[in-house]
Amino acid sequence: MRSYELVYIISPEVADEDVEAVVDRVNKFITGRGGEVTKVQPWGRKKLAYPINRFREGNYVLTEFKSEPNAANDLEASLRLSEEVLRHLVIRKD
Repeated sequence: MRSYELVYIISPEVADEDVEAVVDRVNKFITGRGGEVTKVQPWGRKKLAYPINRFREGNYVLTEFKSEPNAANDLEASLRLSEEVLRHLVIRKD
């Protein structure tokens, strides 16, 4: 298993109470594919550097996890399709 770092921005249209549900859904996706979430750090609502889909702010979340490379690719595909996630970045840690 490899170590990864995931940073994603949740749409401001998602209510503050529902942000935790989105984070849980991402974590369950990782663990459901045999991965292990080691750290979740919500950064809160921040202003974006440039507008994304007409939004000027979003909820940032940092997640560190361990998984197989195929599971990380599946996670990226799932986040690309999600309407709740504006942007994401998965980085392999060495």
